[in-house]
Amino acid sequence: MAGPVHAALGDRWIHCRVCGGDRFRKREVQLNSFGMEFLKLSWADETATGLICWDCGYVHLFANRRLTFHKAPR
Repeated sequence: MAGPVHAALGDRWIHCRVCGGDRFRKREVQLNSFGMEFLKLSWADETATGLICWDCGYVHLFANRRLTFHKAPR
């Protein structure tokens, strides 16, 4: 598992909406739709960036690709 990151969108730092934490695990998340699943083409669906709060586990989804990431201490 990769270490925690701080994330920003432009000049705004991202904080967890639940606990206020600022460290996240980052991963790509597939945004599956019913139609593409039905046609067995879900691999072609859009993806988003998932930021999982390091402290409480809440998952934040971002379709915006302008997020920047910075290594955070464990």
